[in-house]
Amino acid sequence: MRRTVLMLTVVCCFFNQVAHAQILKGIRDTITKADAKLKDIEMTDDEEATIGEQISIKIRQKYGVAQDPQIHKYVNLVGTVLAKKSSRSSLPWQFVVLDTDGVNAFAAPGGYIHITRGALAMMQSESELAGVLAHEIAHVTRKHTIKAIQKGKLVQMGANETSIKNNPQVLQRMVDEGYKVVFDGFGRAEELESDTDALGLVTQVGYAPSGLPKFLTTIQQRNKDSDQRQGLFASHPEMMERLEKLNAAVTGNPTDASATLEARYTSNVKYAAVPIGVLAIVADASAQPAEPKKEEPQEKKPSRFSLSKIKNPLASGSEAKQSNAVTGSAASRGVDRERLAKGGSNGNKVAVVITDAEVAMFIAEGKLKS
Repeated sequence: MRRTVLMLTVVCCFFNQVAHAQILKGIRDTITKADAKLKDIEMTDDEEATIGEQISIKIRQKYGVAQDPQIHKYVNLVGTVLAKKSSRSSLPWQFVVLDTDGVNAFAAPGGYIHITRGALAMMQSESELAGVLAHEIAHVTRKHTIKAIQKGKLVQMGANETSIKNNPQVLQRMVDEGYKVVFDGFGRAEELESDTDALGLVTQVGYAPSGLPKFLTTIQQRNKDSDQRQGLFASHPEMMERLEKLNAAVTGNPTDASATLEARYTSNVKYAAVPIGVLAIVADASAQPAEPKKEEPQEKKPSRFSLSKIKNPLASGSEAKQSNAVTGSAASRGVDRERLAKGGSNGNKVAVVITDAEVAMFIAEGKLKS
């Protein structure tokens, strides 16, 4: 009897090992087939600008655009002077003032920079504006949004596909995922990298490098009584770390760049700051339960393979509880009033034409570096 039980045990172990090996082989084959059908997104500057333009439309629709040609002319002059000195000067750079009292800024791929009138109202000098715009420019020159999509494999193309523009579905997925990255903000490494690049860019133009840390200090004071991180400026990394690194870089790298241009700034920017506690906000649609989707016939198309789709037969109930706990924790965080700030209803861009002669005069009047 004992010998029979032992033989049965050996046989069971053998078949379990065979079954386990077959399962692993099946997973490897599935991964291999998925990799053969899909590839990471690669794009030209022109395609990146197309995606950025569509993301910009979504941002403008959310917050509206300040319909003031004069303020757009001024912000675009500052931005253009910086962009011409950037590592991607050939991009079709555009600088948009969003019609909201919330303090924020957004950099969409391809050179679409957005700053709120609420942020402009918190500044006191042109060097502060230059610092913030340079920071957003760095997100574009470093391709932070595109790299986030590529790194996370959020969107992939068929192995035989060569153009994003020729594939409307891939283009739309790129726009949707890119908007999420831009709106949710970048990680610690990307923010610190953009801070460093911003200091180098503003000093190259002739602005005092103290502008960006001065503005961030103002934002820190604005948020001191809040129990929730507010806006993208105070998200990642922690504000104190950013300020410490920025101030150390400013003091450790003496420069003759010293233009602050307070008078020129205040003569162009007339917005009044609205305290964060009284900001008018709108409900976050993403926090609302989604309506059930109707079942529709789905066309056959390559789908991105994900190990998360394979059910783990060894998973315990505790893993599911842990996942639910993480989701619940994220959902219970406080309100980000800057990001949910109410905006205007007109999302149309304000046409701005800037000539080389105007840029040259702007540089000369501010005693900046050409």
